[in-house]
Amino acid sequence: MPDERPLTIVSNRGPAEFGLDEAGRRTARRGGGGLVTALTGLVTHRKALWIASAMTEEDSAVAAESARGSIEIELEGTTYDICMVASDPSAYDRFYNVIANPILWFIQHYLWDLSNAPDIRRAEIEAWEHGYKVVNADVAEAVLGAIEGQESPLVMLHDYHLYTCPGLIRAARPDAFLHYFVHIPWSQPDSWRILPNRWREEIFHSMLANDIIGFHTTAYWRNFLQCCRELMELETDYERGAVRYEGREIWVRAYPLSIDAQRLYRAAATPEVAEYEQEVLRRRREHLILRVDRADLSKNVLRGFTAFDTFLDQHPEFHEKVTFIAHLQPSRLDVPEYAEYMERIEALVAVVNQRHGTTDWMPIDLRIYENFLEAVARYKQFDLLIVNSLFDGMNLVAKEAPAVNTRDGVVMLSENTGAHEELGDCTLSVNPFDIQEQADTIHRALTMEPEEKRLRSERLKSIISERDPGNWIEEQVADIELKMTERAPTG
Repeated sequence: MPDERPLTIVSNRGPAEFGLDEAGRRTARRGGGGLVTALTGLVTHRKALWIASAMTEEDSAVAAESARGSIEIELEGTTYDICMVASDPSAYDRFYNVIANPILWFIQHYLWDLSNAPDIRRAEIEAWEHGYKVVNADVAEAVLGAIEGQESPLVMLHDYHLYTCPGLIRAARPDAFLHYFVHIPWSQPDSWRILPNRWREEIFHSMLANDIIGFHTTAYWRNFLQCCRELMELETDYERGAVRYEGREIWVRAYPLSIDAQRLYRAAATPEVAEYEQEVLRRRREHLILRVDRADLSKNVLRGFTAFDTFLDQHPEFHEKVTFIAHLQPSRLDVPEYAEYMERIEALVAVVNQRHGTTDWMPIDLRIYENFLEAVARYKQFDLLIVNSLFDGMNLVAKEAPAVNTRDGVVMLSENTGAHEELGDCTLSVNPFDIQEQADTIHRALTMEPEEKRLRSERLKSIISERDPGNWIEEQVADIELKMTERAPTG
């Protein structure tokens, strides 16, 4: 890391989540998501303070006890220095459940049915002012306290929850080096016109307070530059990957996130996975189709099931020879759209199973819970993995599952996932809206010649193993070093 200066990492979800056991004792478990896995490698190699929002009651208790200082905790062999930031519960609810997820997430994943939603009313305007901006200000205050006294501090911020935070930090500390990574797609300019003008301008002005902004793919950073040009009328340079703003040049870059393959290999070799795997083998038919996803609207679960239904209609010879295991993790069920989506998923599965099932064959085996080791067991045994997301920042399942698969499994991959930029040539690409194409692709995958399956699988494993989260960090650190050199005063 440049000059081995202190590092501050900032995200909504932190590396640890606190709770209480049955005896009332405090417990800590590792935070979920690829972000924590990716950044753990960085924290392992150097001391860093990780600032994150308090998301549980016990998180808030930890924040109160430390009075915005930090605590040290060890999880899975890694020591973290954590500062929990507790916002007013009402403000956090508005921040998370009115702005971040139902609005920003929907915009960046192109999820709106614009004839019906969104409606920006007083409740949304108040949620922006007294929710999203309040939580961002709370986090910025914690960052400023943490970097007080540091010369040219380095701050790395993450994801769509914190878009107005960099501007607040820059205003108070013009000398800070701010690096921002967006883990979800950055959508095209017209999608951002959904937001009220003032919100949009506040987001872009704040984002342009950073020195470097990172995305998973070149498509996303090009969209960002296009937004800067069309919405902010700024000078952009696609060749350099840069935008000029207030006399500064902000670098915009692609850093595709990789998986921690070694962690997966270790998990795949555990007795727990072996036990789950035996259950998969006992229950499997001739062909096993798998999807492992959050039950999120962007994951396109309904069209995936409809494509399978179409496949069974058009290829009755596969009846009773194929099972589709859908391992879904509940997601944001306090958001009405997500609760309704889960109901629609369960209803469609019931229809497909009733239409095609027999007394001893259930075509779709729907599992709604989170169990990483059980998912790994299924990764090892799939013949076809379905990843048909509408839009996805990266989609790490498309990398995790083939990495440990033992059956030369084929991957059906939406062309709108970030992973497609790296893996597209080794997968069967599909348009996520084209149900017939997906049905045809299921048939192609299940009838593919063994040699073609083997070649695709080997190439997938090779690409996936070429990079790890350490490379993802190293690429960003290299650019930070270059940019710091550029910023350094001369003479």
